[in-house]
Amino acid sequence: MTSDVADDLYDGGVVLVARDGEIGLHEAVGYSDRSTGRLAATNDVFWIFSTTKQFTNVLVLKAFEQGLLSPITKVVDVVPEFRGSDRFRVGAKDRVSVADLMTHRAGTSPTPWPLPPMECADLSRTITAIGEMDLVAPPGERVSYSPCLAHALLGEIVVRTLGKGRSFTQTLHDELLDPLGMTDTRMGAPKDWSDRLVPVVAKFPPGQFFSPQDIIDTASAAHEGAELPWVGCVSTAADLFRFAEMLRRGGELGGERILSPASIAMATTVQTGDLINERYNRIVAEKHWQPWRASIGLGFMMRGTGLRQTFFGTMSSPGTFGGYGAGSSQFFVDPERELTFVCLTAGVLGEAENLHRFQTLSDMTVAAAN
Repeated sequence: MTSDVADDLYDGGVVLVARDGEIGLHEAVGYSDRSTGRLAATNDVFWIFSTTKQFTNVLVLKAFEQGLLSPITKVVDVVPEFRGSDRFRVGAKDRVSVADLMTHRAGTSPTPWPLPPMECADLSRTITAIGEMDLVAPPGERVSYSPCLAHALLGEIVVRTLGKGRSFTQTLHDELLDPLGMTDTRMGAPKDWSDRLVPVVAKFPPGQFFSPQDIIDTASAAHEGAELPWVGCVSTAADLFRFAEMLRRGGELGGERILSPASIAMATTVQTGDLINERYNRIVAEKHWQPWRASIGLGFMMRGTGLRQTFFGTMSSPGTFGGYGAGSSQFFVDPERELTFVCLTAGVLGEAENLHRFQTLSDMTVAAAN
């Protein structure tokens, strides 16, 4: 990481590695803000982008456990607005299940914004806009990573089931953040944390799936008071470690049970078979990689089998699971080795560079743990 920062690949970051719950490494490297010379600190707060989705997934799993819905519940049975206002454009939306959303098989549009970014702070408006959008693929048949729509819908499903009259943000705090003691995690960046927030800087040129402006817009949209269950959280490496440790320990941490072992077993079993993740077809072709096997559990990204490109490294066990976000953040748990890895970085990389960076760091971590 020090070498990468010296080469200006990215600006800095915080890395945390633990074995069987014992932290062996928790270090800040490089800069939080290279432009001002602000050095990285272990308590830096980062926009974690799509790593947010893993928090939303856990809330959905909690709703399963309470009998409020199931993986095979149809989305329209909970959010009828998903059909849209034009009955002639419903198409296959009635077939989309909660599991389809969690495994990115719903056939929703790959757009990161169903509304202009700053208008997405209101989750109800986002859901209304999604209802007016057509599916772009048959549900359940293909995997195409959904940057926004799937987890916006899952967030609304949480509100209408587990929420029981609470907002998504309040539900997130009551059911997950507060019980785990994740005091440095918020949905939307608090204004009074400005001295700890790591600025979002794009370290890649235009022409990729996301543009540099998309990344900046995402951080701007995730402001205090915004509700973006797909991309809106800020957090620290230590807080994300607490979340990952809860998962590694079968759903419990510090005497607080968040999930049952049965839920985590279901969520960390590959549900997508041999399907490829079509969202990455372009980069696969450009880099001459093997087809990008999806390897998605019920919400969590999985290492899977075989030697191929993977964020979690080539040496981690097949059951390794975790999440990642927009060229800058990642965590994983290797249950076979009882190994937990968290890395949050300053300076958002392009997709290929980010995958190579985290694949390399993951392999180095697994090798060190052995």
